Amino acid sequence: MKRFILNWVIFSIPIIALLYPLDVLISINLKKSNAHSYGEYSVWNDIFEGKINSEILIYGSSRSWVNINPYLIEKGLGKTTYNLGIDGHNFWLQYLRHKTFLKYNNQPKTIIVSVDPFTFQKREDLYNSDQFLPYLLFNTNFNNSLNSYIGYSTYDCYIPCLRYIGKKGAINTVLKMILKKDEQKKGRLKGFMPIDEEWNKDLVETMKKMKHYEIKYHQPTIQLFKRFISECKKADIDLIFIYTPEHILGQNFIKDRNMLIDLIDKISSDNNIPFIDYSKDSICFDKKYFYNSNHLNAKGTQNFAIKLIKDLKPIVQ
Repeated sequence: MKRFILNWVIFSIPIIALLYPLDVLISINLKKSNAHSYGEYSVWNDIFEGKINSEILIYGSSRSWVNINPYLIEKGLGKTTYNLGIDGHNFWLQYLRHKTFLKYNNQPKTIIVSVDPFTFQKREDLYNSDQFLPYLLFNTNFNNSLNSYIGYSTYDCYIPCLRYIGKKGAINTVLKMILKKDEQKKGRLKGFMPIDEEWNKDLVETMKKMKHYEIKYHQPTIQLFKRFISECKKADIDLIFIYTPEHILGQNFIKDRNMLIDLIDKISSDNNIPFIDYSKDSICFDKKYFYNSNHLNAKGTQNFAIKLIKDLKPIVQ
């Protein structure tokens, strides 16, 4: 058995040595794409290259990077700001982004955490898994955070090119980048990208499939959230929780939504953290400010920024 393993290692080393440069070539070009993975590469690149170093960071899901404009906050508060919202994921991977940020950048003075119905849930599949492709090789932190999802295995973290097998979209993007045939879309700036669209049929289509949406709380995520709070306190990082505007139709669609607000309110009260809830703001009753029930459009983002800056001024030091 030992001889078999030894022979396998001897056989594998030259192959891995040949695959590593190919892996690097693929990853370098994939990172350059704005069109693939909903602009997440631009954010991860800024993190790993230590380009952020902002006084204020904004955490959350898509309701963060779509709804909260860091440029307007920076202008209104006079403090450098960056939006680290990660598309489609709960706090489990928001925390991964947080820890990765701290490894390569100076710690912020303030973190604004955008909470929503998905913050304390955890899906089984790894949504938008391609965003992790260029950064996964030999990255133990990524491997530890992602291995609880259906997506990548530990082998993908340590064997060059293995994780790219079957990733046709990513490979096609890389080929276009190499051949200079990629039509680059406008990516996120400071992690933010407004959506200039009008109210769509997302909620109507969802309601055809289910009467209500029920939040399924993931206790390990809740515990991780509390651990994050403790770590920030020890590091002297100020926290602020906000619940960004959500259209009233979307609010009514969520079963026992008050339980979520009560949970966030309790966590904020127990830890003396400001919690600003915009659920009852007038913006939540007007479709012209949304492109779906969860996300503001460009007009709504502008309107919301004015309100948010006004509320943050007495809090942010």
